Amino acid sequence: MTRAFPLQSLLELSQLRLEEAGRKLGELIAGEQEASRRHGLLVEYREEYRTRFVLAARDGLRPGEWRNYAGFLARLDEAVKQADSAVTDTKQRTVAGQREWVARQGRLKAFDTLSDRHRSRIAYEDHRKEQKLSDEHGARRHEDKIKE
Repeated sequence: MTRAFPLQSLLELSQLRLEEAGRKLGELIAGEQEASRRHGLLVEYREEYRTRFVLAARDGLRPGEWRNYAGFLARLDEAVKQADSAVTDTKQRTVAGQREWVARQGRLKAFDTLSDRHRSRIAYEDHRKEQKLSDEHGARRHEDKIKE
């Protein structure tokens, strides 16, 4: 019987893939946090600009100034929508990355379990062989004493 775990290469490959999935998940989480941060900054800036627009409108704006404020607010609204979409996308990718990591962890655990069983079986067989040799040695010594 082969002493080495026959699926050792698959176990090691599973470990590598779990590490890769962990790194990727870390990158995805960082990307999600960055997208959320950018979205928050845009929302905050849009509110500040809207407040400036309202204050300027109270003091009276010429039609050109009004169009400039309104146009820029529309562009900010579009940027906020895009940032919101980016946050949603990154959250979905993070969830997918989490699922991938959990699946890889499950595969690794399965190979670890098989490896543990293999080591236990080898240890049991070794113990049985040692016990058999010890029993044979004891039986020979006992036969030798009887012959004397």
